[in-house]
Amino acid sequence: MGILKSVLVWIMALAYIVIFFPLTFIAWLLLLPIDRERTATHWLLVWQSYLLAMVLPAWKVEISGLERISGDTTYVIISNHQSMLDIIFLNCIRQRYKWISKIENERVPFIGWYLKMAKYITVNRGDDDSKAKMLDDSLACLKRGISIMIFPEGTRSRDGRIGFFKRGAFQLAMQAGVPLLPVLIDGTGEILPKHGLILGSGYRIRIRVYDPLMPGQFMTDDPDALALRIQEFYREELEKTRAGKH
Repeated sequence: MGILKSVLVWIMALAYIVIFFPLTFIAWLLLLPIDRERTATHWLLVWQSYLLAMVLPAWKVEISGLERISGDTTYVIISNHQSMLDIIFLNCIRQRYKWISKIENERVPFIGWYLKMAKYITVNRGDDDSKAKMLDDSLACLKRGISIMIFPEGTRSRDGRIGFFKRGAFQLAMQAGVPLLPVLIDGTGEILPKHGLILGSGYRIRIRVYDPLMPGQFMTDDPDALALRIQEFYREELEKTRAGKH
């Protein structure tokens, strides 16, 4: 049943891409001269993700805390990372931001094309110059009022637990003087784990938006210390979520 379910979902996802990619490409091409920030492309991808997340019967999505987001505030948005599905479901918070993605994704058909069309920011995690450029590009976006969406773990969790949070997202928030917006996602790793293509038995995905952490609440000027503090917060909140305390 797992294989059959997986085949059906992948067929539906492929059909979705076949239908929507040409429309997205045409819109991107027509708006290219006037949409310097690729805002229209981003919103097209956001609403396509939302539609895909809500239409496919392979999962149930629960989102809470959207009222905590102010539409006229610029954030560094952070989330834990369990599965390649996270990008689709996190787009369901429907905000304006630039994704930070590993540069390897640029070589993936459709995903790489979307990254370039939306002018998202990529980074070579093994190259210090690339990481420095990513920080510079991200800071420039924040100064222009565009939020940044980033996975501080840098890679997907193998077991669904919270991994080590790297300093980049927290350094960005400190340097730009903008709030951190924590978002917790759970359930995607059970549906599609790392390095897997067969859907698991999970079906329930929970996304929770927490109160923004304002710069005055960081209580440290050390991004590593702040990363550790937020990492522990995520571990505690994930335990509460799985215990049904939210």
